[in-house]
Amino acid sequence: MSGLDDITKKAQEFLGSDDVKNALKSEQAEDISDKVLDGVADTVNKVTGDKFKEQVDGARDAADKAIGTE
Repeated sequence: MSGLDDITKKAQEFLGSDDVKNALKSEQAEDISDKVLDGVADTVNKVTGDKFKEQVDGARDAADKAIGTE
């Protein structure tokens, strides 16, 4: 196994731990993720002139469901 494989395996184990899962489902994570996701979506929509607004908003909503409490 290469060094990259070792790092990937350790990262997967870390991200799969109950502590990380619980932290990502916290109210604090929800607040922070909402701000970050809103900022990124707004920036992309501004740069693209809202040309891909529907797709950007869909991706933002999908990411929001994966992080936080809502």
